[in-house]
Amino acid sequence: MSPGELVRALRRRWYVLVVAAVVAAAGAVQVLRPAPVHVSAAIVVLKPPVTGRYPNQLANLQPPLAAVSYAVVQQLQAPEGRAELRAKGVTADYRLLPRNSGTSVTPRYLIPSLQVQAEHTDPEAANAAVRAVIEAYTRRVTALQDAEGVPAASRMSVDQLVPPAAVAQHGTRSRALAGIAMLAAVAGVPAALWTDRLLVRRNRRPGRERPAGAVGAVGAG
Repeated sequence: MSPGELVRALRRRWYVLVVAAVVAAAGAVQVLRPAPVHVSAAIVVLKPPVTGRYPNQLANLQPPLAAVSYAVVQQLQAPEGRAELRAKGVTADYRLLPRNSGTSVTPRYLIPSLQVQAEHTDPEAANAAVRAVIEAYTRRVTALQDAEGVPAASRMSVDQLVPPAAVAQHGTRSRALAGIAMLAAVAGVPAALWTDRLLVRRNRRPGRERPAGAVGAVGAG
């Protein structure tokens, strides 16, 4: 199809482009007036026990800590864990992001930290969801140690480094509008071309065309 044919097809099916523009305008209204979204985040760390040999927890490096933390994260992200949190009243979308890359106070990969995030329109609900996830994380760490019969003096502990704090999220409206316009063009132009091809083929069917001799026969009668 040449550029000229493309322009003529779009001009013939201008109403398809109008429908695409109307749908895009409806989406633009939602972009310009988005619902408020708040993201709450907290950081917890799984620490080894304090012993006589290692009075400083951060000096007692135990590689299984990261494995235990990741196992608990997998449990909370599984359908059973999500169902448990829903039963506790967690309605926000939550995420657990292991942060085992190390910081100035936590050695890399050995003392694992975990960032807990929750997203909700209500900031208090987002903070409450983060606290509920941390409580569930702590309960499961305790349950694992109970199942193994770990003595109290040798138990790992969960410490909260950063408390949950909800922050309002604001998207970039110009980018969102540009994306909607692009989607409208990508969807509207093919739809107009497809409609044009369909109608042209339908009009070319033999049953829809009047034979040339039919006009003369009517006039003779």
